[in-house]
Amino acid sequence: MATEVDTWSSAPQADGMFSYNENVAEANRSYSGDEDPLNEAEVNGNWTPQEKALHEARLKAKAKRRLRKSSSRNSTSESFSESGDVAGGDPNSPKGKVNTNDRKSRTGKGRGLPKKGGAGGKGVWGAAGMVYEDEEPDVRDPNYDESSQGDTVYAKVVPVVDEKELEKMVNPIVQEYFEHGDTKEVQTLLRELNLGPHKYEFSSLAVSLSLEGKASHRELTSRLLSDLTGKVLSQNDMGRAFDKILKELPDLILDTPEAPQMLGQFIARAIADHILPMSFLDYYKGKVDCEHARVALDRAAVLLTMKREMMRLDNVWGVGGGQRPVKHLIKEMNLLLKEYLISGDVSEAERCLRDLEVPHFHHELVYEAIVMVLESKGDTASHMIIKLLQSFWKTGLITVDQMNRGFQRVYNELPEINLDVPHAHSLMETFVDLCYQEAVITKQLRDAYPSRGRKRFVSEGDGGVIKS
Repeated sequence: MATEVDTWSSAPQADGMFSYNENVAEANRSYSGDEDPLNEAEVNGNWTPQEKALHEARLKAKAKRRLRKSSSRNSTSESFSESGDVAGGDPNSPKGKVNTNDRKSRTGKGRGLPKKGGAGGKGVWGAAGMVYEDEEPDVRDPNYDESSQGDTVYAKVVPVVDEKELEKMVNPIVQEYFEHGDTKEVQTLLRELNLGPHKYEFSSLAVSLSLEGKASHRELTSRLLSDLTGKVLSQNDMGRAFDKILKELPDLILDTPEAPQMLGQFIARAIADHILPMSFLDYYKGKVDCEHARVALDRAAVLLTMKREMMRLDNVWGVGGGQRPVKHLIKEMNLLLKEYLISGDVSEAERCLRDLEVPHFHHELVYEAIVMVLESKGDTASHMIIKLLQSFWKTGLITVDQMNRGFQRVYNELPEINLDVPHAHSLMETFVDLCYQEAVITKQLRDAYPSRGRKRFVSEGDGGVIKS
């Protein structure tokens, strides 16, 4: 027994391990007040080997618990060796695991307090006593909620029309205006478009389109420019528009040879309507190199110097279409027929009739032509008028309705015409038959010709009785 105890006490101590004597001494020092003190005599004398081994195991366990309690690192230490931590400790123990959510410094420095004293970081309100000012909501903020901002005002933003797309958008507006002639609708459409710095080009495009059209289109364009000035466009915009057209005249005359003269009339009409300033022509004196532009400016200057009694500039394009007085249209149609009977040019007569732009009034031409045949002498006028009506019928210039109305008017007025032309009934009957043979009129219209009533007079010897 004594030999076994000596062997344990004399055995070398392993590195990193506590000897039995040290553990016993440490335990006696630590628990001298709390635990029962060990009697050195009992340990060495009266205990059995089993009791002694059990007591030693208890002492070792107490020493380990003591070591764990005192193994916390000192916050002022620089490394594990200084803080007393044992490298390669038990990973299953609470002290062996590294807490990734711990706010304490893992380098052993600092007091382990939250950053900025709790005043910074995500999801915090800041330090105690901090006062925040009211912030105006930012519309560009992704979290901006317009429904929670009170009354919301919506602003309509129209992008500026690109210069390349301007012509595509303006052409339909001008073409529709030539059909309905409502300037207010054009104003509404232009206000909806954001033309930006290119709005003056609307006037130049409208004038260019009217140069390729009819006289009525040019009259409508002049009225449109007059109504737009001061409301949608300014005098400066109009001046820039006409200046652009003057520069484009060499290209415009390729499609419209009379473009310089017509542009001069446009400029004169614009100055008379106060669309352009009176000094517009003075600006170009001695500064124009283009021959076509000089022709247009000279034409405008001549029209402006003429007396108002001789020519009114508000009728520089004439009165187009159905806006003309009926007497004026009748006079124009009579002149057309007389020129045709002299020249015999059907195409010229067709062109003049188209220029009148009164398709609803073509029945007047048919009526005047038939009356002219009845009042003429010989068969020459009859054959020429049939040839003219046949040409108008085949080209579709005069419709079935207009042709029927013209002949029906003559049928109804034959009694009055007969007062001036005694043989009007027989002449008319012959003319109707020729027109039907040449396929100018239909069979129904020929059959609608009124038959002349024949009166039986009392002759001598009848005793005053009218013959039946």
